[in-house]
Parts: sequence; C-alpha cells; structure tokens
Amino acid sequence: MRLIVAITGASGVIYGKRLLEVLGNKGFEVHLVVSKAAEKVIDQELGKCDWVSLATRVYFPDELTAPIASGSFKVDGMVIVPASMKTLGALASGYCEDLISRAADVQLKEGRRLIVVPRETPLHAIHLENMAKLSKMGVVILPAMPGFYHNPKTINDLVNFIVGKILDQLGVENELYKKWGS
Repeated sequence: MRLIVAITGASGVIYGKRLLEVLGNKGFEVHLVVSKAAEKVIDQELGKCDWVSLATRVYFPDELTAPIASGSFKVDGMVIVPASMKTLGALASGYCEDLISRAADVQLKEGRRLIVVPRETPLHAIHLENMAKLSKMGVVILPAMPGFYHNPKTINDLVNFIVGKILDQLGVENELYKKWGS
C-alpha cells in the first residue's frame, strides 16, 4: 500500500508520529509532508524527532513539483493527522498554497481516499461548515476524539485508539485498540 501522510500545525502531532510508526512496521510505502507550523508544534510536544526514518520519502511543504502533487502518481490514500483548521479551510475552498493542500486536492479530484483528523476545540460555525463541506465531497472526517469503552490506561492507549480508527478507514487490519464487542 502506498500512502501520503501529512502533519500540519495543530496540536496532537503524536497521532501522526504513531501512524508513521505503525505504517512503517507494516512495510507500507509512506510519502510524508510536514508543514512548517507542524515543525514548531513537534518541537513543543515531542522534542526533536527523526521523521525521515519513519517514511519512505519526505517532501518539503513548498516542493510543488513532488510526485504526490500529480494525479498520475498513484496512491491508495492520504491522511492529514493532525489537520489544522487552516488546512481544513484551504481544502474546503480549493486553495492549494502548499504541497499538503495540493496533494489533498489531487486525492479529491482523483476520487481517492482522503482522511483528515482535525484536532481543535472548541469548534465554531466555520470549522463545522468546512468539515461538512469536505464530508459531502467524500472526505473522511475523523476527529481526534478517542473512545473510552476500551478502558484506556495510558496516553498511548488513547493515541492507539485514534490511529487504529485511521487504519480501519484505510482497510488496514490492526489490533491497536479493543474493538467494541470483542
């Protein structure tokens, strides 16, 4: 499976890091883009991270000639985790100022799987309208809202719940969290 993972400047970069770890362990081809704002959040929330080793290929956000900016570069899907409200707004309006928004726009125009994991609270009407607009276009909106029916004991349990839900949406078998009724 070939996937694009984008990490934007919202809090919750731990979700993106964990997704990259799991995809790497499963041997997937992962194309990664980290926004400039995300780099600052990463430093604040996780400290220095070696993102290069977690992906097959890493692109700069201004690298608009990257293969993932074209519909002729076939991928099985894209996940933006976490997704900032700025990124959601850009996608909802079709504004492609960087590689993240361009790659996501390509997913939409090609009818491919696009999952966004917004991490913001509280939400106001424009945030909700942007999410509704994207959902109507076929985007999976998967907010970073972990469930508690699996009796989490650690932060990692909560992170694994969201990453497991992302993998479920990609059709990737996982045992990162205890499924309801299991």
